[in-house]
Amino acid sequence: MTQPIRRLFRAAATALLLSGCTAMPDQTSGLPVTFYDAPLAVSASGEPLDIPQLAARLQHVDVVVVGEYHGHQAGHLLQARLQAELYQRRSRQILSLEQFNADHQGDLDRYLQGDSGEEELIEDADAWANYQASYRPVVEFARTHQLPVVAANAPAQLVRCVGRLGPGYLETLDTAQQKLIPEHPFAGSPAYRAKFFRAIGGSHGTAVSERMENSYHAQLLRDNTMAHRIIAALAHNPGHQVLHLTGTFHSEERLGTVAALQERRPELTVAVISPVFLDSGVQALPVRDHAAKGDYLYFLLPLPEDYRDPERRRKAMMARFDKAPDSRCD
Repeated sequence: MTQPIRRLFRAAATALLLSGCTAMPDQTSGLPVTFYDAPLAVSASGEPLDIPQLAARLQHVDVVVVGEYHGHQAGHLLQARLQAELYQRRSRQILSLEQFNADHQGDLDRYLQGDSGEEELIEDADAWANYQASYRPVVEFARTHQLPVVAANAPAQLVRCVGRLGPGYLETLDTAQQKLIPEHPFAGSPAYRAKFFRAIGGSHGTAVSERMENSYHAQLLRDNTMAHRIIAALAHNPGHQVLHLTGTFHSEERLGTVAALQERRPELTVAVISPVFLDSGVQALPVRDHAAKGDYLYFLLPLPEDYRDPERRRKAMMARFDKAPDSRCD
């Protein structure tokens, strides 16, 4: 046996020994095994579901909201599979995306109509960096089946300027910009406000700064715009079902966009599907612990940490801020 082959044999044997000690769940546990797995459960009962069973339960719902952790492969695979299953049961479908902003609806429509290519869509519509890996499948399904796609989010410039200058900034908009935002763009609830400030570290007696208040209003602008855009899409396409994809903070516990939807159109039926990251070492899906997050839950392996070194994390965050577009809000 040559030296390279011996080394290869030892490496394989070591990997085998280590795999026997790894605390990864096996295929029969009901827990996710890979980053493409997302086992589903009914939050009220803990009953496990597969995607066809979920689609059957949702076929008569007006708006299906799937929360996501942006960039997690399992969540995006679930969204694409659910989209196709819902279409089999109710072909009059609208895809609504937080990941495109309302001022780029025309760019999105041009692509759907075949008047531009994918790279042109990405450039013109300011698509997210992970568009091709995460959202291409659902957009292409909609394009292939000639389904409406809604650029649901508030224009990024308006969100940035509200975050910088506060809600009064919207009073400076011209007529064209005013058409992109809803009436009552800052409607919210005490529960959502408390959750937001907890998430950004403004709770437990810590004073809420003006900048934090402005950030909260920017968040509300996103939520209310998405609700407004969904309602407008339903008005233009009666009898359709909306599949809305969004970051889970905008939808879990039926807050954010979901609360804005139900405040404006209480007669709409809305189902919320929320992701849950699993802690290491769990032996069963912790449905009861997270039941309030949504009507249905899907469970994910946690993503690797971006940084372990706090100083490198800080520098990376500062670098991202430095690369942010220069917002002129005057």
